[in-house]
This record gives sequence, C-alpha cells and structure tokens, in this order.
Amino acid sequence: MKRRNCVIIAKKEVQGLFSEKTIVLAILLQLFIAMFSSFLLVGLASMYNPDSISRYSTIKYPVAVTGNITSPLTGELASNDNFVIYDMELGTALAALKERKLSAVIWIPGIEEYSADPITITLYVIQNDIQSSIVNVKLKDALLDYEDRLREIRQARLEFKPVELVLPETNPSSDFYEFVYGLLIPLLVFMPAIISGALIIDLITEEYQQDTLETLMSTPVTFPEMIWGKTAACLLLVPVQSAGWLLLLMANGIAISGFIPIILHVTAGSMVIILIGALIALKYRERTNAQFIFSTALVVVILASLAVPLNPANLIVRLSVDSIGPVHWLVLAMVVGVCIILSYFMTGYAKRVEGKVI
Repeated sequence: MKRRNCVIIAKKEVQGLFSEKTIVLAILLQLFIAMFSSFLLVGLASMYNPDSISRYSTIKYPVAVTGNITSPLTGELASNDNFVIYDMELGTALAALKERKLSAVIWIPGIEEYSADPITITLYVIQNDIQSSIVNVKLKDALLDYEDRLREIRQARLEFKPVELVLPETNPSSDFYEFVYGLLIPLLVFMPAIISGALIIDLITEEYQQDTLETLMSTPVTFPEMIWGKTAACLLLVPVQSAGWLLLLMANGIAISGFIPIILHVTAGSMVIILIGALIALKYRERTNAQFIFSTALVVVILASLAVPLNPANLIVRLSVDSIGPVHWLVLAMVVGVCIILSYFMTGYAKRVEGKVI
C-alpha cells in the first residue's frame, strides 16, 4: 500500500468536504457554541440547574395566597424580600396569573398544623417560563422552612428516630465549573469524532451508490489505499476542530490544562470510531443501513466506555482541570492498541472486498 496514493485520496476528500452542507452546518454550530460559550452558559445552566440563575434576580415577584391566609406560611412569604403577597380568591388569582399579572398562586388548605391529616399545598405557575423557574427556586426556601416547622410540631407522632443527614455546604459558583468542565468541554471535543464517524460511512457508501467505484479502481490506486485515504481525511478533521474549540473556550476565559494530551486522547478515540464506521460501511455498502448500524454500535460503545472509571469523558474532564497523573498515558496506549487491531482488520477486509469489486 503506497502512502502517496493515500495522501492523494485524502486531499481529494478534504477538498470535497466543503460541499457537504451537513458537515459545514455541524461545524458552524460547534463554532457558535464555542465562541459564545460564556453567553450561552447562562441559558444552558438555567436548564441544567435553575438555582444557578436565581441569585441574579433582584425583582420582587407578585404572589397571590389563597385558602387559609392565616397560615404561618403566609407570614413566611410576607417576610421574604423576594415577594409581594396579595390576598385573593382562587378564581381571581388564577385569572390574573393567566394574564401574567401574578408570578405564582399558592393555595393553602384549612388544616391545622397539629392535625393528623397531611397538609397539601398547591402551587400554580406559568408553564414553560424562565421566570417560573426562578420563582420556584425562591419559593422553595419558604416552603422548606414551613415543612421543617410542621416536622417539628408533629415529631411526637414519629415511631422511630429518622437518620440525620449533614450535607456539606456547596459553593454557588460550583455549578459553573460543573457545567463547563463536566459537560461543555467533553461535548465540544467529542462531537467532531461522532461527525467524522458518520462521515466515513457517507464517503465509502457513495462510491457504491454513485457507481464510481469501478472508475476509481481503474486508476493505480488500490481499494485499501482509497479506504485509508478517506479515513485519513475524516481523522484530520478531529484534532483541527477539537483544538479550535479548546482555543475558543480559552479565549472566553475558561482555563484548560493538558491541551496536548486532550487532543491526543480525542484523536485516538476518534480513530476507533472512524474505523468502526469504515468496517460497517464496507460490510453493508448502503448509506441508510450503515448509518443505522453505526448509530446503534456507537451507543453500545459509548455506554460500555462510560462503565469504566477512566472513560474518555472522565479523562477529558480530569485533564482539563489537571487532576490526573501519568495513568492517562497508559489508557492512551490501550486505545492506540485497539486502533492498531481495528486497522489490521479493516485493511484485510478491504483487500477481500477489492477482490470482489475487480
């Protein structure tokens, strides 16, 4: 197998990638996420944990209390600086909530605190609204305080002593680091690997579907050389994209350690995914079936890898924050070994397919 022929095929495929609208749109999407990560972080973190944005709100929200307005919970809410409490009928309050004149409506049943019956409090908020998420978080503290009050009043009814839990206090800024290093960075660096794995299937199957394989075989390029040229083109995208996303994150003020080891791990892991995609494409030769099998196999591979303590996502996170020792080099060596085995099988299978094509 001649390296020069593989390079020629790789150059041809790289030049043709710019005509692939799906790939270009995927790259632009990742570019948008990486460039505006600090801006998107507020919105995405609010879905990940609404409590992360509640502290930025200084607005007093109008809340209506209905039912038993003499309840101590009403006093708890009235003493809270985040709310303006109104005494209203339930129907009137719900109508005002629909018109967005209120942020929430709380219905308190007329059950005594010393009663044996449970006290069920109903909270009405606007669905699918960011403000409702903030109001829920701010109401949670008052409701939890009222729950502790009820537990203290009714503790004589307990037949056993509950287990006391002492939870450590959390830093409000931990949500930022958990989201960025635990989700955003692994998502950005591994997305090119998944895209390249799907891309190699398209590049191989299109030769069969467009009947260009026989024309290509009439040139001095062999079938394994063609496959390896396409594989090299797909692999080239991974370190280039991953390095670009990491640099853009660093430009956004996000400190990332282990830049080079991250690129090496992502490239090696991507090679495994690309080789799996290439083998599937050589086996099925039809784009739809191959993509379906590849997606299924990819899910299995991801779930199996996540079951290992030193899985790729964990390695990227720990490398990003410089909290891992030289053990990651051993993991990299194992992944490279898997790449060598898959490369051997792919080359051999490509040679068998070449005999059938010719």
